[in-house]
Amino acid sequence: MFYKVKVKDFIRVPPGMFNLTKKEAVLKNIRENYDNYVSKELGFVINVINVDDIQEGVIIPGDGAGYYETGFDLLTYKPELNEMVFGKVKDIVDFGAFVELGGAEGMVHVSQSMDDFVSFSKEKVLQGKKTGRSLKVNDRCKARVIAVSYKDINNPKIGLTMRQEGLGKIEWLTQPEEVKGEE
Repeated sequence: MFYKVKVKDFIRVPPGMFNLTKKEAVLKNIRENYDNYVSKELGFVINVINVDDIQEGVIIPGDGAGYYETGFDLLTYKPELNEMVFGKVKDIVDFGAFVELGGAEGMVHVSQSMDDFVSFSKEKVLQGKKTGRSLKVNDRCKARVIAVSYKDINNPKIGLTMRQEGLGKIEWLTQPEEVKGEE
């Protein structure tokens, strides 16, 4: 789920940036600190939306930088269990598919890619044995979040499934399920 989050933080502005306006310097440092920031509380920070409250700065002796208590809004993506998501297949490996969710990346294990026996080919394709359905890089799909882990904050994990009815490659959702060899 995407959220607009209000944050209050002390932003450090180094002396080399004192030539910029206060708002420009603070905004630049907020972006440096929060670009690609991930935490269990915020989720994945997508962008700084607005800086609306910059207090008077304080210079700390020995540091020389200005510190400004600042209020600002962030656009974040925090995946929720059982949330339906749309994404694009970024890569396929022998154990599953990596799906770009627009701010984060999730993984669909090969056993969760479709309700069929699935094989992996060297052309980076997951193929269903009975249905003949295939999943390739750049395919658009609909999935459900089944696991979220921030155990390693540098590499958070989002587990996805596409096995349930109404999920999978977008083209599968508009076609009736066919079994190979049936006419």
